[in-house]
Order: sequence, then C-alpha cells, then structure tokens
Amino acid sequence: MLALHDINVRYGETVAVDRVDLTVEKGSTVCVLGPSGCGKSTLLRVVTGLVRPDAGRVTWDGEDITDVPTHRRGFGLMFQDHALFPHRDVAANVGFGLRMQGRPRAAIAARVDELLELVGLAGYGRRAVDELSGGEQQRVALARALAPEPRMLLLDEPLGSLDRVLRDRLLDELPSLFDRLGTTVLYVTHDQDEARAIADEVAVMRAGRIAQVGTPAEVWERPADEFVAEFVRPRRG
Repeated sequence: MLALHDINVRYGETVAVDRVDLTVEKGSTVCVLGPSGCGKSTLLRVVTGLVRPDAGRVTWDGEDITDVPTHRRGFGLMFQDHALFPHRDVAANVGFGLRMQGRPRAAIAARVDELLELVGLAGYGRRAVDELSGGEQQRVALARALAPEPRMLLLDEPLGSLDRVLRDRLLDELPSLFDRLGTTVLYVTHDQDEARAIADEVAVMRAGRIAQVGTPAEVWERPADEFVAEFVRPRRG
C-alpha cells in the first residue's frame, strides 16, 4: 500500500500541505477532493516524486520512497491536459513507456492493441492524435498511463477539460475499468460527483489539511464538520 506520513510542503511562507497522513490500500481507488488551492495537486506531486516534501515520508509497502526519482517509482501519471505527443500517432503515444522499458517491438504492439481495445479505441492505432476528440484523447492518455503496468495510477483532474457528456460517459466507465485491472488509484478532483462515483474512499482537503477521510457514504451522510457538509452538498441548478 501507499502511505503518506506527516507530509509538509511549503512555498516560502505559504504552507501548501500541512501534516497530511493518508493511506491508499492496494486495489482501491482513493479520491482527494477539495476546492482549488487546497493543496490536493501538490499532494499528488509529492506522491509522483515531482515535489519533495519539506517534512514527512512517502512509503510503498513500508519502503521509504521519498527520495526515489519519479521514473523509478513505477507509477502511471495522467493529467488534465493529456500531454500527448502531437507528432506521433495513437499507437506510438500508448507504447511510449514500453519503449522506454526496452520491451520487444512485438510485445509493445500486442500490449498497445490490448489497451486500445480496453479503453474503447480498437483500430485507432494509426490515427493522428490531433484528429481525435477530447474524450478520445483522454482515453489515449489513460491507455498510455496503463501501458507499463504501473503498480499505482495517479490522476490529476483527468476529466476537467471534457464537456459534460464526455465526462459523464467516462465517469460511468472508469470504475469498472479500474476493477477489471485491479489497479490502485489516487485520483485528485474538485468535483464532488466524480469523487462520489469513482472512489472507494474520499479524502476531503481544506487549506492543506485533510478534513475527513471515509467512504463516499460516510462523507456525504456524516460530514465531519461544517466545511465538509457545505462542500459536498448537492449543487443546485
């Protein structure tokens, strides 16, 4: 499992993450939910290794990985802006991490075909990424993150750039996809609907701290304080 122990991150006088403890069990999906500026994306970057905490430790199965470089953590990363390579086709984008691992060409091709079918893009391998819709590009980004068989998948506002129809479609599909793969997921979002639909556990953040951790039912039905109650309240209109 992944565990964060007393994580602190400061930017000058600003405390972005304040003494955060969090555990993500293998095979589970944990959503870090909170408003903009609460520290949730910084916390994710601590897990990825892109930000080193000023205090605290990150462990995986009890091993301290706080100083392990990003590319050696074995985690898959997926961000809101897709970050696809525009000069490469779909197959080349999905297979990028596999080539970096030095896998044989035939094995890469087979894995790419498997993942494109998994995310609903079978036959798209030779398509240029700039010919795809936003939802299709997001599926390619997900397939690329999953291709090297990461021990954990980290997603930062992955559906934030999609229109409502595409977002809702992917939101319906992601939980079953994660279940089929048995993937451990840390999912960062400001959207209450996403967290409620996807998470096994939700960690609500406020001003750098975790205000409550629990199942969606626990958080929505028994909020820990007024902030949590207001933040997860169903939106009107």
